[in-house]
Amino acid sequence: MAKGKDVRVRVILECTSCVRNVVNVNKESTGISRYITEKNRHNTPSRLELRKFCPYCYKHTIHGEIKK
Repeated sequence: MAKGKDVRVRVILECTSCVRNVVNVNKESTGISRYITEKNRHNTPSRLELRKFCPYCYKHTIHGEIKK
């Protein structure tokens, strides 16, 4: 079976507010929160954004899909 045509693909979600804090060199943020999940390529062709808990920000933030 061909692996390139799978409907479900693994994606990495990264905290959008931590990325901005790392660029600004904020002392409070010590890392970037990332989650791994799966999405259906046919139902969600655009980039996925979910509201998840960030342990570095200590609150629920938007986590967006990034490239592998």
